[in-house]
Amino acid sequence: MTRLLSIGLAGLALGALAGCGGTTTVTTTRTVTKTVTAPQPVTTATTAPPASAAPACTGSSLGGSFAGVPGSAGAGQISYLLTVTNTSGSACYVSGLPQLQLLDAQGGALPTSVSAAQPGTATAAKIVLQPSSSAQSEARFSPDVPGQGEGQAGQPCEPVAHQVQVTATGGGTFTVPIKPPTSVCEHGSLRMALYSAA
Repeated sequence: MTRLLSIGLAGLALGALAGCGGTTTVTTTRTVTKTVTAPQPVTTATTAPPASAAPACTGSSLGGSFAGVPGSAGAGQISYLLTVTNTSGSACYVSGLPQLQLLDAQGGALPTSVSAAQPGTATAAKIVLQPSSSAQSEARFSPDVPGQGEGQAGQPCEPVAHQVQVTATGGGTFTVPIKPPTSVCEHGSLRMALYSAA
């Protein structure tokens, strides 16, 4: 038993010596999270109202011209181009078939009959005109071939038209010059295209 006690004490002494001479390393890990929020720049934007919100153009907001198309004459017909321009400071729209009244040099009404150039082949579009932008419509007519009941050959079929009064989509009228002035035969018959963007 003494012998067992001696061996046990010797083992204990060795364990103690081993513990005294050893080094202990302690590792500490530390995680630091830092969140930085950058201020967002403030932007101020001015936007125009959506085009669909634009009102119909009125006569007081439009101007334009009705002019011959070079090289368009043929088979007793000629083309003139009606151009309408937004002269106001805000957007508005035109749509459909232009409504016209031919006028003489003094502003007197002349026979006028407007019809669709190709009835039933197109749908009227809403053409939004920003300030200074334009829409157009081509007119085709005879300047010198008399219709039923009009003057004799060699004489003007109708008095010469110098101006055309246009009724605006939103109401009201405006008058534009005809360049060059012309007779419109068949009692002022104008076959017009629907408005399109210029």
